[in-house]
Amino acid sequence: MDNIQSIKNRFGIIGNSASLNYALQVAAQVANTDLTVLISGESGVGKEVFSQIIHALSARKHNPFIAVNCGAIPEGTIDSELFGHEKGSFTGAVDNRKGYFETVNGGTIFLDEIGEMPLGTQARLLRVLETGEYIRVGSSKVQKTDVRVIAATNRDLLERTQQGKFREDLYYRLNTVPIRVPSLRDRKEDIPMLFRKFCVDFAEKYKTTSIQLTDEARDVLVNYPWPGNVRELKNIAEQISVLAPEKLVNATDLRNFLPEQPAVNRLPMLAPGGHSQGNGDFSNERDILYKLFFDMKKDVTELKKMFFEVMQNPNLAHTAYADPGALAGFHQPAEAPVVSTPGIISAPANQQPIILKDNTIDHHEEVEETLSIADKEKELIEKALRKHKGKRKDAALDLGISERTLYRKLKEYNIHE
Repeated sequence: MDNIQSIKNRFGIIGNSASLNYALQVAAQVANTDLTVLISGESGVGKEVFSQIIHALSARKHNPFIAVNCGAIPEGTIDSELFGHEKGSFTGAVDNRKGYFETVNGGTIFLDEIGEMPLGTQARLLRVLETGEYIRVGSSKVQKTDVRVIAATNRDLLERTQQGKFREDLYYRLNTVPIRVPSLRDRKEDIPMLFRKFCVDFAEKYKTTSIQLTDEARDVLVNYPWPGNVRELKNIAEQISVLAPEKLVNATDLRNFLPEQPAVNRLPMLAPGGHSQGNGDFSNERDILYKLFFDMKKDVTELKKMFFEVMQNPNLAHTAYADPGALAGFHQPAEAPVVSTPGIISAPANQQPIILKDNTIDHHEEVEETLSIADKEKELIEKALRKHKGKRKDAALDLGISERTLYRKLKEYNIHE
């Protein structure tokens, strides 16, 4: 633990959450090796700091370190940037140029936003990782390099491999040692400490008094979702330090600085970080089932209310002749045609009607409905496909699952479009 605290002090890391400490512990353990590391986490959590920690604690610490944002380099020039090019290899190549893998030989290269790297460049990178060899653009000469690669991403690389946007062999080669940097909302206990540190720094920078938060304002700060993570928290702290009319900020004043958040889905879901990567589809399927169960419960409640009213007042049964949905606000689905016959409560054609005799309920036959989750899921998928006329992409979007998951379910339930 003392080693972790010394790393925090050296690199200015604030926080004591278990998830943060674990990520730092893994970084410290892997630093003295030459293993490739994949750092994952949302935008703004500080992934580059972890790459600097690994380099600074490694045997390469006296050699070069360079950070490259793969998403910021145009696809047409990224090969030249990483591996260099020969004079005349393309328009504008007026001279030979060394790439990063040549200039950083013996050191560490940090490839941020690795998920945005073009597929062609991914093949070149895989060769470097496996053999230490690369070829300049426009050359046929194989060159060697000794560079440690640390990659980072805020995307689900495994999902991108299944979409054909990222090489599967490269993913497993990069993912030798995975480090997950927790989001700010997953370590809420660290938010007040971070905010206070930023406010003190900005008070010193702008030569003013540091702001303070009331207890209510602190609760607002902790419960805000912070989609931009530490980067957003720092920006808000700077805004408040400069623009707050009073040095004691209450909850109302704080909310004026926080962006409005869009409405979010309140369906039960898996807790963030509760499962390893790759379980997102399971979460989406649970959302579908919860929605299905909520809809079923609502329909059953309305049906009970309708039949109770009919039992209390049989004359209401006549209303059903003219408007089957008039009782208890129950509305027939558009796809279920209504059959109306004297003496029978109107019902969809695929359901057993309720027979009335002398305005009283004489007999009815209950049709047992299946409670199988698989059957309900299949029914929901078929309904979505009919609604969108067989278009998988639209149906998957409506269901809240990926198109890949929908394709797997079609095969699993033997559904023909």
